[in-house]
Amino acid sequence: MAGKTGLVISAHAADFVWRCGGAIALHQSRGIDMTVVCLSFGERGESAKLWKQGGYTLDQVKDARKAEAQAAADALGCADIRFMDLGDYPLHLDRDDKDALVDILREVQPGFILTHSQRDPYNTDHAYTYALTIECRMIAQAWGHNPGQTVLGAPQVYQFEPHQTEQMGWVPDTFLDISDVWDKKRAAIECMQGQEHLWDYYTNVAQNRGNHFRRNSGGQAGGRKATHAEGFQSVFPRCVDAL
Repeated sequence: MAGKTGLVISAHAADFVWRCGGAIALHQSRGIDMTVVCLSFGERGESAKLWKQGGYTLDQVKDARKAEAQAAADALGCADIRFMDLGDYPLHLDRDDKDALVDILREVQPGFILTHSQRDPYNTDHAYTYALTIECRMIAQAWGHNPGQTVLGAPQVYQFEPHQTEQMGWVPDTFLDISDVWDKKRAAIECMQGQEHLWDYYTNVAQNRGNHFRRNSGGQAGGRKATHAEGFQSVFPRCVDAL
């Protein structure tokens, strides 16, 4: 695993915490450096608690959400979190913004990418981020884009779990045991003061996925006794030498 890296592309500053915080902490604990890119702070659409309190400017909300996300990344052991500050509701990237993300892909050279689900009728920023990830992955592989840069290989893209899976057509094909780092993920979750209503929800999700991990790793015939897990849906075929 030496030299392997992973990249998370998160629409808003809190998404990476709920949906793949365990994966970040687990890989960091194994010496695999993780880079988190937050396209926006979620300042307009995912900061209702702050706006309801009153007295905040847009920049103050951004600062608050940035501080929460930075604290969460620290709790997960992730030293590389980047804030592109591109605005939310709606999220939109122009060509220069996309090129900046392509530069990150080529710099990090991730062995895998974690991002949002392909569909999300409740939040178009999430679905947009999925499409953007696929597009920028393609551009980063093109030899004719900024010749002289090291091109990207073919990292797997994993869609992390959306909020209401039944509405998204999201079907997990990969479960990751995060039992050993659950305390780190819960600490990161509690950094997100602006969305406290989601703390217990995503704790329950992790516990339920732990049950799915146990059943799919052998169940009563000797499955690993995972307490918490995260689910992912892969985008591309996986090439293996054995099953």
